Parts: sequence; structure tokens; C-alpha cells
Amino acid sequence: MNLPEPLDPEPVRPLAEDTNWHRNAVFYEVLLGSYADSNADGIGDFQGLRSRLGYLSWLGIDCLWIPPFYPSPGLDGGYDISDYTGIDPKYGTLEDFEALLEDAHALGIRIVIDMVMNHTSSKHPWFEASRSDPQGFYGDYYVWRDEPDEYLDARIIFVDTEHSNWTYDEVRGQYYWHRFFSHQPDLNFENPHVRESMREVVRYWCAMGVDGIRLDAIPYLYEEDGTNCENLPETHEFIADLRQMIDEEFPGVIMIAEANQPPEQVVDYFGTDSNPECHICFHFPIMPRLFAAMQQETSKGVEQILAQLPPLPSGGQWGTFLRNHDELTLEMVTDQERQAMYGWYAPQDRMRANVGIRRRLASLLGSSRRRIELAHALLLALPGSPFLYYGDEIAMGDNIWLQDRDGVRTPMQWDASEGAGFSEADPKTFRLPLIDTPAWDYRAVNVEEAWGRPTSLLNWLRRTLAIRKAYPAFGLGQMTLVHTSDEAVLAFTRRDEADTILCVYNLASAPRAVNLWLPGMAGWSTVDMYAGNPFPKVDTNDELTLTLGRHTFYWLRLKQEQGND
Repeated sequence: MNLPEPLDPEPVRPLAEDTNWHRNAVFYEVLLGSYADSNADGIGDFQGLRSRLGYLSWLGIDCLWIPPFYPSPGLDGGYDISDYTGIDPKYGTLEDFEALLEDAHALGIRIVIDMVMNHTSSKHPWFEASRSDPQGFYGDYYVWRDEPDEYLDARIIFVDTEHSNWTYDEVRGQYYWHRFFSHQPDLNFENPHVRESMREVVRYWCAMGVDGIRLDAIPYLYEEDGTNCENLPETHEFIADLRQMIDEEFPGVIMIAEANQPPEQVVDYFGTDSNPECHICFHFPIMPRLFAAMQQETSKGVEQILAQLPPLPSGGQWGTFLRNHDELTLEMVTDQERQAMYGWYAPQDRMRANVGIRRRLASLLGSSRRRIELAHALLLALPGSPFLYYGDEIAMGDNIWLQDRDGVRTPMQWDASEGAGFSEADPKTFRLPLIDTPAWDYRAVNVEEAWGRPTSLLNWLRRTLAIRKAYPAFGLGQMTLVHTSDEAVLAFTRRDEADTILCVYNLASAPRAVNLWLPGMAGWSTVDMYAGNPFPKVDTNDELTLTLGRHTFYWLRLKQEQGND
């Protein structure tokens, strides 16, 4: 397979010195077990990922997010952890992980890892000790009760599989609390030893050299009867304490909050300038509305969410995404909106999971090149740091017949060889099968084919990432919504001291002509940021008239003409 290698192994910038690196970074989530297999056992590993760093550097990725690679029974994609400081042998060794860090840093690529603090696996030694010796040191490491009659106002998250947040344990003779699967008991953060254990785990990996930690399921750390057991003050106190430790001991390491909550509650996970918490919070509410906007052909829902964005403390940044390893969650929409999304994007029950849709980006958008580009162009220009999902850069498909969320976690499609370039093992031994359905067959949809075709989505995305990187206004600039004459057209500016960028998107399936109002910009020129071609000037009434094809967009650089006020 002929793939790009980096020309220069030197760092893009001093990794340890730029404490605001996350605000202009492009993140890429890579599922380790599905990315590249180095030892022909059918499972992706650290050495395999190391071999693909050249490709990721070529693409323009600044930071890799690697979901859990710790020892685990593997009942929840590794999020059921049985050892916080170990490496699951199927992925390699601690030395392999250290080598990955070194090679990635040499290419200017940072590494963020998952930190699952809310719960462990029921196979974790802490839980085994807690259930067998209630009076011992670990007896109070989890939340135990004689009767399941507390915290009844807390919702059940995995409604497809769980009927209660309490499960009876035959060994201890009590019920234990869990917000997720019954094999994932929640830790008891009321216990100071639990809090210190988690701080020590974070210290361990930060000292190893990771550049960030993603705090999985962070709203649920504490419980209080009479509440929904989410976003409690004690949870924020713990996060602020953790942030203080990281800032003092490991400056430049970031904390990312996975808090699937309404915007007015998510923003609390940033903390304040005087008492900061997380550097990045995922923006869950914007994502389903992007998909709804393309179906409804209206910008109103997206504009409403963008208008509600609260100011963030210094250094704070939204984390934006289109898809990831989980279902496309629909918890942050109304019941009516949810049913509409199901009708548009998941008409079959097998396409749904929990309160969401378990499909990949290309599948959701019918492999429409125009809509996939439009979605990425939105993602990369919205306020925040974008998170891409492995395989979406080549429009990989999914397999709705696999269990749970495995349908969007299949092996990366590198080439048309028998193992898709993922592994030299017999494909029949792969944990998850390769995609071979006609629209997304790995022999037609793969990195090698796309890399060698100048007009491919992969090469378009690489070019788009390069443009974004050249203009810091995309990451750091202010966002201002632009009034348009057609609600099917979404427009906004991103602006910093150096540049003003106008982003215009036609969400409709037909061409549109539109007037945009740009107060105070009469006479300003506009230039297409892809080809460098001049576009119309803003007229004397502060209006700009544009025509857009169906599902197309423009990124235009606005420049004030010399002599204009």
C-alpha cells in the first residue's frame, strides 16, 4: 500500500509550551482495536497506530483521541475498566504506548486518552474486594444500600438494556448503584480515598506524557436523594480540584468534558476564570440540529442554538463533532424532534440504540458527497475545536446488523487487499467484520484509492483542514450570525484581529440566490478561500448577493478596500 509519509519529523510547534494549543486543534478519534493491526492477530494495536502516524500527519490532524485501552472484560468497548494503570495485552505493552507518544510528538501530534472516573468494571479488584469484605478498605469504594429506594429521580441512561440503576449482589447481600450497565458499578466519590485514587491515576498518565484526558460521563460522579443525580455541586468541586492539580503539575495538559447536558448546564463544566474546570466541553445539542437542518432545509434550529451560546471563560472551547463511537444521541432534542430524526435517518429499528441512532456519517447522509462536504465545512467553521471520527474522511459505511454500537466501529479500510490493509490475519478472525455492502465495500472505499484520486473526499478534506489551520480565526475568532434573505441559507462570520471570514451554507436540495446583510462592510471585497477567486463586493447598502448550488457552501475572506472607512 502506497501511503504518504511525513517529510519532516520535527514538531510543528513546541508541544510543552503552548497551553492554548487545544483552541486551534483538529482532533481525530481513533478506535485502537479497529485501526491497524501490526501482529496479524486481527486486533488493532499501538504498533499498528504508530505505523499510520505518517498518514495522520499528512491529513492535518493535531491530536488523537484514543478511547480506553486498559485491561477490561470488554463488555462496553473498554469503558468497563478493570485496571486504570495497565495496558490490555491485546493492544501491546506500556513500552509500545510510550513509543507511540514519542513518535506522535515528533510529528506535532498530541495524544488525549479517556479517563472513566464514574464507574469501573464489576471485575475490577476494587469491586471484588468491596463486595467480599464490606468492612475492609475497599468496602466503601462503591455505593451500596440494603434496599433500592434512593436516588429514584435519576433517569436510566441505557433504556434498551437496564430497568433500574440498582442491582442486587449475591455476594455482599446488598444493592449497588450504577448509572450505566449493571456490570459497571459506580464509584463512591463521597469516599476521600476514591477521590485520591482518581487523582493518582490522572497523575500517572500525565507523567507518562499524555496531552489531555477526556472525562467520560462526568456529570454523574455524585448522588443526592431528591435530585436527578447529575451536575451536582460536589462534582464540579472535584473537577475544579483536578484542574488545579493538572495546571500546577502538568501545564499544557487539557481536560475534556463529556457532559451530555443542555448548553446552560454544560457551560458550568468550563468553570470560571478564577475557578476553572475543563478546557473543552463537547457540544451535544448542536450535532442533531445540523442533521435536522439538512433535512428540513432551514437554518432556524442551528441559529437558535448558536444564538444561545454563552460566553466562555478564557481558554475555554467547545468540542464539536458530527459522529463518534457512540450512537448519535438524541437526548438533547424534544420528543417531536426525536421522532422526526428517527423517521429521516433511522427508519429501521436496527438503526437505533438507546436514545439515538447508531449509524456513520456517510450512511446518515446517503453517501452524498455534497452533503458530506457541507457537514464537514460546518463542523470546521463553527465555534469550537472539531473532532473527526476515523473513517469518515473516506466516507466509510456501517453495519446495522452488528450488536449494540459495533456497527460504527468496524476495521479501518486502508486498501482493497483481503484484510483491507487493517490486518494480515484471516478476515474471518476479525472481532468485527469488514464492510462489504455495495455502497461502502472496502474494496472500493479505502484510503489508498482516495489518496491517489485528487478529487476524492479525502484530498478535499486535507485541503480544507490546511485552510482552517492557516486562519486562526476559525478556532479563536468571534462568531456573529449573518441575517440572510432565505432561511435555507445559514451564514456567519468568524473574525479575529487579522481576518474576517464569511461562511455561507445552502442547506437546501436546490440552488438558492440569497442576500446577506453585513453592517458596516459596504465596499469590502470578498475572495474565495479555496481557489482565491474574487467574488462580488458588498454593495453600498451593506448587502452581498450570492448564488449557491444545492448543498454547497462558501468560505469567503472579507477585506476592507484601501481608502474605505
